[in-house]
Amino acid sequence: MDLYSGDINLLIDELSALPGIGGKSAQRMAFHILNLPHDRVKRLSDAIIRAKENVKYCSECCTLTDADICPVCADAKRDHSQIMVVESTQDMAAYEKVGRYEGVYHVLHGTISPMNGIGPGDIRLKELIKRLEDEDVEEVIIATNSSLEGETTAMYISKLIKPAGIKVTRIASGVPVGGDLENIDEVTLLRAFEGRTEL
Repeated sequence: MDLYSGDINLLIDELSALPGIGGKSAQRMAFHILNLPHDRVKRLSDAIIRAKENVKYCSECCTLTDADICPVCADAKRDHSQIMVVESTQDMAAYEKVGRYEGVYHVLHGTISPMNGIGPGDIRLKELIKRLEDEDVEEVIIATNSSLEGETTAMYISKLIKPAGIKVTRIASGVPVGGDLENIDEVTLLRAFEGRTEL
C-alpha cells in the first residue's frame, strides 16, 4: 500500500531520479515544495522550463549558456591564446572560483571511455580542433580529471594537437586520482594549474 497519494508519489519519484538525490531527500524536497506558496512553486517550475528551453552550448567553448557566446568567451580581457580543456561546465566553474586563470575554456562534456562506448566523436573534440585552426592559440591546458578516462582523454588530445606546434600542458597532480574537479578546493586547483607540465 502506498503511503502517499499518486501526485505526491509522482513528485517524489521525479525528484529521486535526479543525481545525488535519494528517496529520503526526495521526500523532504517534495514536502518542502508542497508547503511553499503557490507563486514560489510557479517561479521554480518556470525557471526549470526557461532553462531547459533557452540554455544551449556556447558557440565558442561549448559550455552551457543562454546566450550565443558565454560571458567568459565574450570577455575581451581574457587571454584567448590560452585554452583550458575541461570535462564539464561544473569543472569550468570550479576553476573560475579560483579567480586566477585568465584564459578561456573548452568544455568536452565527457571523456573518452571505450568501456562505456564513448569515443572521440562522442565528446566536443571536433569543436576544439576547429577552434585551434581558426584562432591564434599558443597553449592548450588539459584539465581533465585524474581518472583513467581523464588520462586517456588527455593523452589523446595531446597526440592530436602536438603536430600543430601548439604547446600542450597538463594540470599537475595534487588533484587526487579519481577525484572530480568540481569537488576539489580552490587552493588545490590553483596549485594544480600553476604546477602544470608540458605533455
